Amino acid sequence: MANNTLLINVDIGETRVGLIAEGVLRELYVERRHHRSPVGNIYLGRVTRVLPGMQAAFIDVGLDRAAFLHVEDLQAEPGTEEEGDGNDKRSASGGNSRGRRNRVSRKTPIRDLLNEGQQLMVQVSKGPIGTKGARVTSHVALPGRYVVFMPTVDHVGVSKRIGNDRERRRLKEVIDSVKPPHGGVVVRTLAQGLTKKKLKADIGYLVQLWEQTQKAREAAKKAPTLLHEEPDLVIQSARDLFTEDVSEIVVDDRDEYQRLKEFLTLFLPERANDLQLYEGDEPLFDEYGIEEEITRALSRKVQLPSGGHLVIDQAEALTAIDVNTGRFTGKGRDVEQTILQTNLEAVREIAYQLLFRNIGGLIVLDFIDMERHAHREKVFKAFLAALKTDKARTTAIRISELGLVEMTRKRTRQSLGRTLYEPCFFCDGTGLLQSKETVCHEIFRQMRRERDSLPGYKIVISAHPAVCDMLEREEKASVVEASQRFQRRIELKPRNDYHLEQFDLTGV
Repeated sequence: MANNTLLINVDIGETRVGLIAEGVLRELYVERRHHRSPVGNIYLGRVTRVLPGMQAAFIDVGLDRAAFLHVEDLQAEPGTEEEGDGNDKRSASGGNSRGRRNRVSRKTPIRDLLNEGQQLMVQVSKGPIGTKGARVTSHVALPGRYVVFMPTVDHVGVSKRIGNDRERRRLKEVIDSVKPPHGGVVVRTLAQGLTKKKLKADIGYLVQLWEQTQKAREAAKKAPTLLHEEPDLVIQSARDLFTEDVSEIVVDDRDEYQRLKEFLTLFLPERANDLQLYEGDEPLFDEYGIEEEITRALSRKVQLPSGGHLVIDQAEALTAIDVNTGRFTGKGRDVEQTILQTNLEAVREIAYQLLFRNIGGLIVLDFIDMERHAHREKVFKAFLAALKTDKARTTAIRISELGLVEMTRKRTRQSLGRTLYEPCFFCDGTGLLQSKETVCHEIFRQMRRERDSLPGYKIVISAHPAVCDMLEREEKASVVEASQRFQRRIELKPRNDYHLEQFDLTGV
C-alpha cells in the first residue's frame, strides 16, 4: 500500500471513504442511502416564517426540518451595494476583488425582503446538526475540481493555501481571461501549476451546471423542489480528496470502479490509471487495518504514546478535551519535563482527533498545568502548527494560567461520532445510571405511595436481577421492615428483560 491512499468501501446502503496519509487514517467520511448530506444542493424553497427580531427566516426546502436563512445570506437587488465600512473587501486571494459581493446589509429589515409564502432559490451551506436544521444561502457556489464558480457575484480569488505569489498572480490572470462575463471564480489549491486549457474546461463545466439549474427552476411548478444535487460521496471524494499527494484510489465495488474510471478519464485522464479495484476476500477496511483504527479514534479515552491519555466529552454546545499523564511518570526527576512531554504529545493527537472526528463549534482544551511560561508558549505554538493541516477554519486563544485553551473550529456537518453513534437508550446519553441501592430505596418509596391501591396480602416486586439480588442480600433488613410496616408479604421476581432502573409493583 502506498503511504497516501484513498480507500472507498461500498457496502449495502452505506459508503465509507478513508484517507490514509503517511500510513495513518487521517479522515473518514460516511454516507448512507437514506441520509445523504444536502450540503451543496440547490432548492427552490418557500418562506414559511420570517423572524424580524433575529433578522432571519425559515425556508421549507423539503428536508425534515425547515432551513435557516440569515438576512446577510440574501442576495441584494441589482444596483444596490452591500454593507461596507468605507474600505474595499478583500478577496480570497488576499487582494481586492473586482466587484463587491452583493450581500444584503445586516441592517436591512428582513421584512422588506421576504414574505411568508414567497419562493426563493437557495443553496445548503451547512447541513443539519443535532436538533438544528440546515443553513442556506442565496449566494450559490458550484465547486469543481480546480475552481469554484459563483454565479451571483463578480469576484476573482485564489486559494490562500497557494503560497507562491508569482503563481497566484499567474492564476488570477488566467481566470480573468477565461471567466464568463457574469459570475465570479475562486481558484482551488489543486489548480496550482495548471494550464489555461484545464481551468477553462472546469469553468465551462460549472457554467453548464448553472444553466441546467436555471432551466430546472423555470420548469419547477411549485416549491419545495430540488434543482441541483451535489454528487454522491464516491464522486466527491475523487473530486476533492484525490490530490497530487494521494498515490492511488482503491475501491471495492466493480460498478463504482467503472463510474470512477469514467469520471477520472473525463476530468483527470493522467490519473485514471491510479484507480485500483480491490477484489480480496477480506473486507477492504479490514485488509488495511482501518476498522480497528476507527474504534480507537472514536473512543472517549484516547491513549498517548508515552502512557498519558486524552478524555474527550462532546456536549451539545461545546466539546471538552482533558489531558492526563496517566501511567506516564517520566524518565527524569524533572516533573515539568514530564508534563511538557505529555502536553506536546497531546497537541498532535488533539489536532488529529479534531480533524478525524470533525468536531466543530466551541472547544475547551484542558492541558496539564505548566508553571513555566516558556513551556506554555512551546505547547501553544506546537498546537497552532499542528492545526495548519486542518482545512476547517480554526481560532485559538493562548493557554491560560489554568492550562486552558479556548478555541473554535468551523462546523459544516455532523461530527463523525454523532453520525456513527446515538445516545444510549439505557442512560439517555448521560453516561450514568441510578445505582442499585438508589433503585432499591425508590422501590420502598413507591410501595408507600401505592400500598392502599395494591389489592391482596402480598406485594410482588418485579425488577432487574441485580436489584433483586441487592434486596435479598444487602437490603434484606429493609425488606423485612417494609413487610412489617405495610403488613404485606413481599415477594421478589427477577426480570432479565428489565432496565436496571425499571420495576413494577403488583398486589396479589
